[in-house]
Amino acid sequence: MDLAAVAWPLLIIAGFLEPAWVYTMERSDSFRDIGWSIATVLIVAVDIYLLSVAMQTIGAGLSYAIWTGIGAVITFLMGVAIYKEPVRAIRCVLIAMIIAGIVGLNLTTGGVIDG
Repeated sequence: MDLAAVAWPLLIIAGFLEPAWVYTMERSDSFRDIGWSIATVLIVAVDIYLLSVAMQTIGAGLSYAIWTGIGAVITFLMGVAIYKEPVRAIRCVLIAMIIAGIVGLNLTTGGVIDG
C-alpha cells in the first residue's frame, strides 16, 4: 500500500473519529453501559490506528496537530447541536482560528495541497 497516497484521507477520517469516541464514551455512563463501552473501545482502536498510519508519512507533530484540531472543531459543533451549548461570537472566532491554524499548517508543511 502506498502510504503517501492514503495518509491524508486516513488522517481526516481519524480526526472525525475522535469526537465520535468522545460521544460514545459519554453515552457509556462511565463504561457501565456495555454496548456504548464496546463502541467506544472499537472507535478508539480504529482512530489511533488510522492516526498511526498517517504519522508514518505526515509526521507526528503535524498529524497530531491536525487530528486534535479537527476533533476540537467537530466537538465544538456537536456541543452546539447536541448539547445546546451557547454560540458566542468569541467562541466562533476562536474556532475559526483553529481552522485557520490547520489550513496554515497544511499549506506550510507540504500537506494535502503541496502533496
